[in-house]
Amino acid sequence: MKFNYQDNVNLMMAFSMAMGWSEGELKLQKLLHVPDLDNPTSSMLTPQASSMLQRAPLLAVGTLDDQGHPWTALWGGSPGFSEPIGGGFIGTRTLVDGKYDPVVQALVGGSPKGEPLQPKGGGKMLSALAIDLVARKRVKIAGSMVAATVREVGIESADDAELPVDVPKTQDQVQVVTKVEQSLGNCPKYLNQYELRPAMVIPSLVSEGPSLGPEGRALIEKADMFFLSTAAPTDMDTNHRGGPPGFVRIISPTCIVYPEYSGNRYYQSLGNLHYNPLIGVTFPNYETGGVLYTTGTAEVLVGTDAAQLMPGTNLAVKINLTDTRFVAQGLAFRGERKVNGASPYNPLLRTLASEGNIKSTFSSNSRKTAKLINKTLLTPSIARFTFSVSDGLSYEPGQWIALSFAAELDTGYSHMRESDPRSLNDDFIRTFTISSTPTARTKTAATTPPLDKEFTITIRALGAATNFLLQQNPQAGLELPILGVGGDFRILQPRTTDDEDEEGNTEVTPFIAAGVGITPILGQSRTLDFHRTRFRLFWTIRAADIHLVVDTLARYEGLAGATTVFVTGCQDTEEGEAVKSVVEGAGAGVRVRRLGKGDLETVGARKWFLCAGEAVKKEVLAWLEGREVVFEDFGY
Repeated sequence: MKFNYQDNVNLMMAFSMAMGWSEGELKLQKLLHVPDLDNPTSSMLTPQASSMLQRAPLLAVGTLDDQGHPWTALWGGSPGFSEPIGGGFIGTRTLVDGKYDPVVQALVGGSPKGEPLQPKGGGKMLSALAIDLVARKRVKIAGSMVAATVREVGIESADDAELPVDVPKTQDQVQVVTKVEQSLGNCPKYLNQYELRPAMVIPSLVSEGPSLGPEGRALIEKADMFFLSTAAPTDMDTNHRGGPPGFVRIISPTCIVYPEYSGNRYYQSLGNLHYNPLIGVTFPNYETGGVLYTTGTAEVLVGTDAAQLMPGTNLAVKINLTDTRFVAQGLAFRGERKVNGASPYNPLLRTLASEGNIKSTFSSNSRKTAKLINKTLLTPSIARFTFSVSDGLSYEPGQWIALSFAAELDTGYSHMRESDPRSLNDDFIRTFTISSTPTARTKTAATTPPLDKEFTITIRALGAATNFLLQQNPQAGLELPILGVGGDFRILQPRTTDDEDEEGNTEVTPFIAAGVGITPILGQSRTLDFHRTRFRLFWTIRAADIHLVVDTLARYEGLAGATTVFVTGCQDTEEGEAVKSVVEGAGAGVRVRRLGKGDLETVGARKWFLCAGEAVKKEVLAWLEGREVVFEDFGY
């Protein structure tokens, strides 16, 4: 097709004009204490942007509908559907959902198929993001759509064979010419890797309206990315947000919220929301081709406002949805997430305060500190630490304590940090199960029970905070702020004949521990009956950590007789026999193999207790389906 855009092409400048920050961008930068920055946005289509447009297999496109609401669409599937056509213009031609795609509808409106539309007044405002999820590269562009059309194209099989009955004979193809007025390369952070391939568009409208339907909710709950568009008076911005699956939380059927992770601090999307709170957010399902389009009103939450809703977050965006649309098979591509394709910059999942996020109980005003006074190395990576608390500490058996390492480990802002990507979003607050038992005390009306002056934690060095702790000399006087004590993971044993089973046997209490998952038992040892008829411990551990087992069984009388240890990671038969001899010498049963489902079937208990990492927890929960399983979650 031909459009009369050549006059505009001839007037395009061949160099980029310096651009300042908008009022909204400056407001966010000031609010978040960002030092003065130059705006790197180019006022033209840069060579970088031009190259990326030709190589990117995916283009997120944003525009406004007739009511001024932003929407975002996802086009593409393979490289080469967008390219520069001279003078700062780009042409895009790709298959789309011509029926339900809100961006296609906004660009061509009710124009008959095949007829070009040329908006009056210089074009229709548009923004886009060319993105390669595998290469983790992206470039933003903004400008105006100067011409567009949608037409039907025929579909032919590769070998000229007749198409199956359920395959459409035609597809809708959009063609768009865009005048680029801004372009900017973005960083690779939070881009989870998906390999894309073209697919047929066979759209079906599943749900629409202001409330999320079941399909939309399910997609958001597992989504690890979305694409958003925002608008200021004279331009738009389309970008990507990514994180761990479920990083967007659902507050209600008409309200969602997501955390803003550490970025380049330009705040172009959030700056637009200062002018205009309207936002368009789209969630793709790469596996099925389903897509959730949403538009709504955003509220930027900063500092305490963000933390109250989503503890552990300093900046968040809450979106009140005004319209949603879930379309099955509405995307012209499918994708598979690469093995180990999660971005190394993704932080741990942050849940809402209303979902039980324990950080909502932390107090930043607490003046209590814990001073390291003793360290006992149990294995090369596991140690027991004893801390003193000068003004005393009150805690119950099995509770956790939250300590802040920020003063020791937080090095401040940096844009990228390849050596430790997760640290960019780390608050350096850690929770540990207290492995010591509190002083026995009785509270009466006339007396206040004494506070404990010391507590102990037993930990494995896995990350920045625990590795730092493992390197400390108790003589150095390390003190860490205590932000809170809490938790209710209590191992409750039946005590009376009222709890007997149908055959008159008092039910045993089984506990499954992986590695340092033994710590809840240690903190509650005074309240537990370790007789084998009353308690059973299934403990899986690596051979390298076997001395944790030996130390524990020696310190807690009676526990060995109720314990079966499952040892993994032995280098050879000789090491396996040596480990077996050590554990048997401590009085426990031992199996030099992985814990299996059959091992648990020897105990017919109705209620089980579990403390393990995610992989073991998932496996055990599947084995014990139909039973009540109370578990301590490592994902604080």
